[in-house]
This record gives sequence, C-alpha cells and structure tokens, in this order.
Amino acid sequence: MTSDFEAQLRAVSLRVTRPRLAVLAALHDHPHVDTDTVIALVRADHPTVSHQAVYDVLRALTDAGLIRRIQPAGATARYESRVADNHHHVVCRSCGAIADVDCAVGHAPCLTASNDHGFVVDEAEVVYWGTCPGCATDRTPQRPE
Repeated sequence: MTSDFEAQLRAVSLRVTRPRLAVLAALHDHPHVDTDTVIALVRADHPTVSHQAVYDVLRALTDAGLIRRIQPAGATARYESRVADNHHHVVCRSCGAIADVDCAVGHAPCLTASNDHGFVVDEAEVVYWGTCPGCATDRTPQRPE
C-alpha cells in the first residue's frame, strides 16, 4: 500500500515523506476522522511527528486533491481519502458518526440546480442527517419481561 501512496504523492508533484505517507495510511484505514484522531493515528507509529507537521500535511494533501476535508454543520472538520467521485455523507445527529453515500442520480454533480445563476456546476455537496443504527437501538424503549 505504501507504494500506492508514494505514487499518489508523486503524481501531484509532492515529495514523499514519512508524515505524508502516515497521514494517507491513517485516512485510508479510518475515513471521516478529525484532526486530533489523525494526529493520534500518525503518532502511534511515528511518535516524533509534530502536531504542526500533521496540520501541514493535511493542508497540502487537501490542496493537492489527495484527501477531502468535510465539515457538516455544527461538527468539527473531518478528512477522508475517497476523492475520486462526487459522493455525499450521512451524519448521525446523536453520536456524529459519518458514512459515505453514493450519488443518488447518475454522475457528478448528481443533482441539477433549479437555478445555476450562470455557474458551471461540477459538484454537489449533500449531507443527510439522521440517527445511526447503534443510536437508534439505544433509544428504543425496552419492554419489561
């Protein structure tokens, strides 16, 4: 997998560094995590990597299009490595869990604006809100036996 990450970095003219490889690996294995979680994941294998280095890597990888930064309303920013498509997200109102949702209609941008005001629309961002299965089960009243 490391060689895949190295190729991705080279393809966008970024130097291959241990922090960059570690962040890509963390996001590949743990989608939709916040910055603090990325730092913890990276530092588990590379304890000398600074917080600032991880912040810098997240910014560089986002700018290069290798990762995506999402921030549902009222939530902290999260990062994911799925960038090759225009997918959407579903967010649990209770615990904040996030899952990917493929486009509901065809290809990007998956939706047609009722009035694009002359813009050339190439992406639509949709966030579905609800309750995840785990939280829904926790809220189900238990019947007395």
